[in-house]
Amino acid sequence: MRAYSGPRSVLPLVAILILIGLYCTGFGLGQIFGLPSLPGLSGSGDSQRDSAAGGSTEALSASIPTRISIPALGVRAKVIKVGRAADGSIATPASDPAKATGWYRLGPTPGEPGTAVIVGHVDTDSQPAVFHRLSELRKGKLIKVDREDHRVATFTVESVETFPKTSFPAGRVFDPTGRARLVLVTCGGTWVGGRIGYSDNVIVFATLA
Repeated sequence: MRAYSGPRSVLPLVAILILIGLYCTGFGLGQIFGLPSLPGLSGSGDSQRDSAAGGSTEALSASIPTRISIPALGVRAKVIKVGRAADGSIATPASDPAKATGWYRLGPTPGEPGTAVIVGHVDTDSQPAVFHRLSELRKGKLIKVDREDHRVATFTVESVETFPKTSFPAGRVFDPTGRARLVLVTCGGTWVGGRIGYSDNVIVFATLA
């Protein structure tokens, strides 16, 4: 039984994508299934990728993200590399589930051409977590990602949108554009419990500033 009494009606819990439908469940960060069939995930970071094709002159070279900052929300959190679990899903961070975010290492690194994806918790059984205020973010606000090369990729929020679990915008989230984009994903809407968790997903779309 969950002891945390935060407002489930509006706050996301975990991010889970099943094929093209994101849903929330339990305590973990969640799984993103069906990745081979989705665009924009040809791999980067730990895998070879032709990032030059359609790339932007403003984009950065590949470098692993280490921290994410969202000044408007008072967020500063470490970023942990995550890959695929045995079931084909995006694996969850192995430590600090309330404080860490997960960057999908088989996609672009933040600042590279293409879409980098970072997911995070909003609460645990006992406390709010890293993305518990993500739905409050607004267009024009900045997201900063520290990288191993000591450069900071700064993104401007384009939109913060909520989607029903049955209408997850996979094509937009995993857009294989040549622009450098960042997408943050978590859950939102009404708490319905069971395997669904929250009814909707909160998704932040941002582009390199």
